[in-house]
Amino acid sequence: MKKLVLSILMLFAAVIVNGQQKNLTMLDAMSNIRTTLAPQKLEGLQFLYGKEEYVYKKIVNQEQVWFTGSAGKKEDQPFLTLNQLNQKLHAAQHGALKTMPDIQFNKGKDWLITINGATIAYDPLKNTFADIINHSLASKNKAEAGNAGYIAYLENYNLFVSDGKTAKQVTTDGTNDIVYASSVHRDEFGISKGTFWSNNGKLLAFYRMDQSMVTDYPIIDWTSRPAKNINIKYPMAGDKIHEVTVGVYNTKTQSVVYLQTGQPAEQYLTNIAWSPDDKFIYVAVLNRGQNHMELKQFDAQKGNYIRTLFEEKDDKYVEPLVPILFLKNDPQQFIWQSNRDGWNHLYLYSAQGKLIKQLTKGNWEVLEVKGFDAAGDNLFYESTEESPITRNLYVVNIKSGKSKRITSGFAIHKTEVSTSGNTVLDGFSSTKNPGTVVLIEVKNGLKKQLLQSVNPLENYKLGVSSIFTIQGKSGDPIYCNLFKPVGVDSTKKYPVIVYWYGGSHAQLIHEQWNSGAGNYWFQYLAEQGFVVMVIDTRGSDNRGKAFEQSMFRKVGDVQMEDMMSAVDYLKKLPYTDAQNMGLFGWSFGGFNTVDFMVNHPGVFKAAVAGGAVTNWNFYEAMYTERYMDTPQENPDGYAATNLTNQIQKLKGKLLLIHGLQDNVVLQQHTVELVKKAVDGNVQIDYMIYPGHEHNVIGKDRTHLYQKVTDYFMQNLK
Repeated sequence: MKKLVLSILMLFAAVIVNGQQKNLTMLDAMSNIRTTLAPQKLEGLQFLYGKEEYVYKKIVNQEQVWFTGSAGKKEDQPFLTLNQLNQKLHAAQHGALKTMPDIQFNKGKDWLITINGATIAYDPLKNTFADIINHSLASKNKAEAGNAGYIAYLENYNLFVSDGKTAKQVTTDGTNDIVYASSVHRDEFGISKGTFWSNNGKLLAFYRMDQSMVTDYPIIDWTSRPAKNINIKYPMAGDKIHEVTVGVYNTKTQSVVYLQTGQPAEQYLTNIAWSPDDKFIYVAVLNRGQNHMELKQFDAQKGNYIRTLFEEKDDKYVEPLVPILFLKNDPQQFIWQSNRDGWNHLYLYSAQGKLIKQLTKGNWEVLEVKGFDAAGDNLFYESTEESPITRNLYVVNIKSGKSKRITSGFAIHKTEVSTSGNTVLDGFSSTKNPGTVVLIEVKNGLKKQLLQSVNPLENYKLGVSSIFTIQGKSGDPIYCNLFKPVGVDSTKKYPVIVYWYGGSHAQLIHEQWNSGAGNYWFQYLAEQGFVVMVIDTRGSDNRGKAFEQSMFRKVGDVQMEDMMSAVDYLKKLPYTDAQNMGLFGWSFGGFNTVDFMVNHPGVFKAAVAGGAVTNWNFYEAMYTERYMDTPQENPDGYAATNLTNQIQKLKGKLLLIHGLQDNVVLQQHTVELVKKAVDGNVQIDYMIYPGHEHNVIGKDRTHLYQKVTDYFMQNLK
């Protein structure tokens, strides 16, 4: 018996030891990261509207149950079971559900329940249900509900508005050339949709885009026999762009007026907002050169232009991203976000366009406004005030301008503020902490911990990682994240892989669990014996206007300088093999990768460039012209960044990867580069992913990263 017990104990000990020595697999790094190796979370966590109570879902006896809690209660209690919800649905003659649906409790007094795409509202006080978007309308394209029971949607290219029973066709000339109620300007300038309901839900602003003058570009559907061509409209840099106007539909009169946004027709209309009384619409009007923005006010009933509230100009570019936000307690004042002083900050304006004061200031960025307190005296926002790689919640008093930090801990904090502003839900993580959720009482700072996630990788062999800065050629600190090989031996030399992006609106390095576009994959590479560095060069996000604009009219130059600083750092490490270094980037990072390989040949032995821009003449006008001006205005800049004419300088191995249906960075970029390589007898490798657009997603992403890993294994080891 003792021998049996001893054997069992030894076996158990062996299991523990082996469990601590697990190796990450590619499947772990690319797929299980979202399932079995994902940190715990409180699913659906949110406040109950108008209350300090929070709710979330968790599994109880193999069934999802909504729980509720508050600062004053130690233990959270069941709030809503599937059986209870089905009883309510049955009483209202709705069918029973087999699983707990998604429910929004924080949008208003009614619960918004999503069932198979349809949305119904439940009034807990009256115990009644009402259709918001029924199943029939839920199947429509771009269906969006307002506050008065009307739903806007697209059908056969035209805009319709339904009251839930009957539908009114608002437009009649919609085609592939005339596009209604859709996101415009290639989703630049913060645009993500094409319909904008007024506060009372009785007026609908919508985009009308005439793209008949824009060149058709072929995207081939290879799944049919024979393959067929699908044309998209793709305005390349310097070419004709689409012309956009804004219409307003009145549900009472069933009529449409168009805002008199004026000439030239080639301009950008963005940041659409309604006045609190729905009498006016505000639009940020940006010239095609993107260096002059005018915030304009229009009459919502007649479409008349009323006035320009203010203008912003810049010798490089202006990029309005966020609509104005009226104060909760004063309809005659609003908040505007701008980086006019070099950093994105909040400005208080009168409704007549007079600047009252700058609310936030400093060498840091406001990232997101989170809302007002109950009285409207204080405004909550998240920012990088602590560090460019962290995110914290602050509150500023609008009258005094004094601010206060709400969250604590060097981490990325993602928050929700209660409607009163008295309590905050704070979910945060860091490179060492997989996730914590706390409830914060704003007044006294008291916290109630709701969740502490267990490290899902605690039983895995991992390399040591660290975030630090190096000094770039410009003197700017450049953030890097270094992953050392598992069990690194400083007397040995290890091959190196550097991953980067280096373009606007992207930041790879955060003080956050699994940050940087593939942290588990970086750890997988460290397990395979690679040193891995991730770098945010100049041009990347959240470092201020000058840091981003340093690449103006010469994209790639400053990125190359910062990469050389990183290379110099890596070469000084005792355990790096400077003869076996690899470089990897996607999209803008793909451009930077090819750029570096042809203009600094011999530094990296092998490189992988995915979805790479290789000739900015072929890229979309909105993005390209912001950073490069037009080819006509900046011919030298475009010539210098045309990598297809420089491929003959390549030394080392280069793998190009492209989604075959890429409608963002067109495949023509890499096809042109391959053609020039063939013409010049330059050997490169090329891989396509049929069925994928700009990003390879789903199960094929594992294949992609195995391909990249194998390429470096073959060429660096």
